[in-house]
Amino acid sequence: MRNFYISNDRFLKPCYRISPFRTGDIARNACLDYDNSIQRFLENKFSSDTFVFTNSGREALNVALQNYNLDKQDVVTIFTTSGNYYVSSCVTKEIEKICNWSRNIEQRTRIILVIHEFGFPYEDLLQLKSYGLPIIEDSAHCFASQNEEESVGKVGDFVIYSLPKFFPINFGGILFSRAGKMKQVITADKKEYIEKVLSHNIHDFDWIVEKRRYNYQYLSNALEREFGYKARFALNDKYVPGAFFAKIDDLDLDKLKTFFQDNGVEASIFYGEDAFFMPVNQSLCNVDLDYFVYLIYEFTHSRN
Repeated sequence: MRNFYISNDRFLKPCYRISPFRTGDIARNACLDYDNSIQRFLENKFSSDTFVFTNSGREALNVALQNYNLDKQDVVTIFTTSGNYYVSSCVTKEIEKICNWSRNIEQRTRIILVIHEFGFPYEDLLQLKSYGLPIIEDSAHCFASQNEEESVGKVGDFVIYSLPKFFPINFGGILFSRAGKMKQVITADKKEYIEKVLSHNIHDFDWIVEKRRYNYQYLSNALEREFGYKARFALNDKYVPGAFFAKIDDLDLDKLKTFFQDNGVEASIFYGEDAFFMPVNQSLCNVDLDYFVYLIYEFTHSRN
């Protein structure tokens, strides 16, 4: 195992995010030129469907919900890949601005929201059409993932993407719709900025996919070898992970979360399960991933 040295100075800590965005991308993105490659890519990805850019994935969800005449008593029923009760507050708080939410089909359910969790898609998407309800797909982490039935992004009346989850950019989302033309949500200058960044990065799309899969497998092997921790989600050739999930049942995960965050790593608990997630994006190299492994080692040994 590599050895690292942890600084107690809060201004000298690293910053590892679930997103591939890094501080240096501010300057890098500001100097990019525009080409229309991203427009061709998105038009091909979404076929003839309508899509607009938004400020964030949260805003994309809000815009989608606003297309339905919902009142406070109506319910959005949430399905997730794992079936675990954990749902990000980024999602639930957005719904609560408009109506209620539930994990079950209720009498007042008006919409189904399917969350493709962290790049691991919901596998029985087509079956959800049997409810006869509008479907919104939360594909925030699933820009490049697909399920076995090849239905991700093809079932929802609206599909939501969060651009910082996949690209080195600090804002932006995409909302695409089968309900007709939508009004552009963001300002023209923000739209141009997003298009520049995506145009530059879309040429590396295949590399991004493979790098994330490689990083996931590297962490999986390292954590199982060092501690016996296995991956919560199995990886296949259609999945492109948004984070790595380790099954950890012998540590205080709340304290481990604090320890990771105090040492510059965005990490958290997959609440409802003994699972812990951490970054796996394409900006990370082997040594970065070794640092995450070292933090677990340091956490366990500092408490003995």
